[in-house]
Amino acid sequence: MTLFRTPLVLGAAGAALLLGACATPSPEKTGAANTLAAPTVAAAPVAPTPTATPATPAATSESAVASVDLASSRSAPAADTASKAQPYVYFDFDSAVIRSEFTASIDAHARQLLAAPTKRLRIEGHTDERGSREYNLALGQRRAESVAQSLNLLGVPDARLEVVSYGAERPKADGSDEDAWAKNRRAALRSERPDRVAQAGVPR
Repeated sequence: MTLFRTPLVLGAAGAALLLGACATPSPEKTGAANTLAAPTVAAAPVAPTPTATPATPAATSESAVASVDLASSRSAPAADTASKAQPYVYFDFDSAVIRSEFTASIDAHARQLLAAPTKRLRIEGHTDERGSREYNLALGQRRAESVAQSLNLLGVPDARLEVVSYGAERPKADGSDEDAWAKNRRAALRSERPDRVAQAGVPR
C-alpha cells in the first residue's frame, strides 16, 4: 500500500505547480499593459493674430480750410476814402509826431491824390500861442513836413505837395486854455486846384 501512495502525492504536487504557472501572468504582458501610451490629443489650431492696419488719416475737407476774402482786402471805395480824409491832424504839445489816430486820414488823402493825378495838397503847420514867433514857425514847419513825409511813404511825390508854416499866427480857436491850445496844435490839409497852383507859383 505504501508503494502506491507516493507516486500519487508527486503527481498531485506537479499538477498544482503546473496550474500555478498557468495562472501567473507573463511579465512582458504585464509591462506592456502598464506602459500603454495615453491617447495623443491633437492641439487645437491657434488662430493667427491679425496685423493692425495703420489708420488712414481722414482727408481734410475743403470747407474746413479758412478762405481769404479778397474783396475785403481791396482798397476802400472812393466815398469811404473821402469820409476818412479829415482836414486836420492834431499834435501833442511841442511835438511833430503824428498820432496813431490820424494815420487813416493821411492814408485816405494819399489815395485821393494818387487817384487824381492833377490834384495837389497844401499842408499848413500851426502851433498854439506859447513860445516865441521864431520857435513856433519852426515847429509849425516840422509838423507840416511830418505829414508830407508820411504822404511820400504812401507814394505821393513831393511835386504834388506844398508845405507852409504859420506858427501861432492863425489860431483855430481863441483862448488861452488847454482846450484852445489843443485845437491850435495842428496841420491843416487843403486841396489845391491845378489852376490856382499855377497862378500861385509857390514851390514845395
